[in-house]
Amino acid sequence: MKNRGKLLEQLTGVDSSKLNYYVELKKRNQDVLKQNSRLEILQQLTRDINIDMSIGDIIERAFRKLPEALPCDFLALAKLTEGKLKLIAVAPRDFTDLGYIPKQSILWNAFRDKGATSYNPMLDPLCLAQVTKKHVEPLRSLAAAPLFERSSVTGLLLLGSTIDAAYARAELNFAQHLADQLAISMQNARLYKQVSRAKKEWEATFRAVTDPIFLIDTDYNVLLHNGQLPPGMSNAFNQAISNKCFAKLRGGTEPCQNCPIQEIKETGKPVFQQWNTPEGEFLELSYYPVFNEEKQLAAVTIIMKDVTKKLKMEAQLVQSAKMVALGVMAAGVAHELNSPMTVIIGTAQMLARDLQGEEDSEHVEALSDIINCGLRCKRIIQNLLTFSRQDQAPFSPVDLNAEAERVLDMIQYQINRSQIAIFEHFDRDLPKISANGPQIQQVLTNFLINARDALTEVDGKEKVIEVATSLRLDGKQRWAVLSVSDNGIGIAPENVSKIFTPFYTSKEASKGTGLGLSVSLGIAESHHGNIEVESTLGQGSRFSLVLPVDESNDE
Repeated sequence: MKNRGKLLEQLTGVDSSKLNYYVELKKRNQDVLKQNSRLEILQQLTRDINIDMSIGDIIERAFRKLPEALPCDFLALAKLTEGKLKLIAVAPRDFTDLGYIPKQSILWNAFRDKGATSYNPMLDPLCLAQVTKKHVEPLRSLAAAPLFERSSVTGLLLLGSTIDAAYARAELNFAQHLADQLAISMQNARLYKQVSRAKKEWEATFRAVTDPIFLIDTDYNVLLHNGQLPPGMSNAFNQAISNKCFAKLRGGTEPCQNCPIQEIKETGKPVFQQWNTPEGEFLELSYYPVFNEEKQLAAVTIIMKDVTKKLKMEAQLVQSAKMVALGVMAAGVAHELNSPMTVIIGTAQMLARDLQGEEDSEHVEALSDIINCGLRCKRIIQNLLTFSRQDQAPFSPVDLNAEAERVLDMIQYQINRSQIAIFEHFDRDLPKISANGPQIQQVLTNFLINARDALTEVDGKEKVIEVATSLRLDGKQRWAVLSVSDNGIGIAPENVSKIFTPFYTSKEASKGTGLGLSVSLGIAESHHGNIEVESTLGQGSRFSLVLPVDESNDE
């Protein structure tokens, strides 16, 4: 019998001679169930705590669950900050004021010992339980479990109960497990905030770049872009059904010929490209490879730079330099011609005066023609001198009709020799405008040359150019309009938006540089005006320089 009892004690771990076997077994089962319940609560807390929750929210969530596992009337978190232990979250929130825990408090023992410990807060006059204001019943048990980050203690998890000796070793072990889990959750929350802040800063920087930027994967899908698309491309980009870059950027259904992405796949090196869009924008595209950790091509970054304005300025500088050279040459030619023309006109006038009263009408008529043609040549020479003057004030009151007549005097011969008729329709009541006269002449000259070139390919009908001025009313604003119309070949609708792009031309290389209209638009915009284009393919075109009328220039 004695050996049997000893055997039962060895098998069950229960001294059957001292305690009832079934009572002890039941107690152990209850302990196991309680431990399982605490583990379930710990797991549930782990699932409920989100990485985007604040520390206060984490403590509140844990405080609502803990009474199911152990006595808990108070829960708090203290963090070590600059050598001081400070309460940063409590539940209930009105239990005590947030503040620093004095170093003489027994709570610092758990911090120094690096292990969970229970206390009687009634014996510690410096304990936070003594400063409770809104809760009448004081805490009689307090457990402190250290929070670890790596091997260092960074704070304390505090649990309080109004029950005496509420925290035995099993409760302290659970408190330590909870503290470890909360420490991990808080580290995750902090890391999440750091990553989230870095992501927001990166996105803000990415979107702050004014040039369009795209991230394209190796299958041509647009992964990311900063939304800085040129106005002409944004609608097509947003309306594209496919997410492929060739559909989003160019409206295509398959990769572009000589696609830079394909070249990067083969070489792994950046590629640079220029693109003249259908809307007339001139873009520089830079393609940069993006490699993963295995140094394999993962994506391609595309940076677009709109250089349309830059090219227009460069074109205007090129044209201005040419015009300066032309002006110097014209001035020299004009001065050289001016002296002999003065002698020719003066001599003819003297002969005409000597022949007054004589009956030789043929000589008188011939001298009259010489004088008139000479005077016309003098006007052309004077117009050349005016056109080439560099000391003229940039803006002054200008008669648009007079500027048009000066240009026609200089260029009419070139147009007439092409068997083109010129008709003038000038509004003689047109008020003066504030403008740069030579620049207005330059714009009109470009219009007339383009009209002449558009008529050179026309056969079988009369070739006509009409030059007109008019006044346009738009509300309170008045506009002076100088237009040139022709019945030439016209412009295709898809090319109308391109004609102001620098270096774009439909002429042969020897007949045009593609700068005239680009420079003319720059001149119009510098005068706060614009150039309007109306064209029908096969019927002709009309170019209109529209400039504001300043009320102070009215006579």
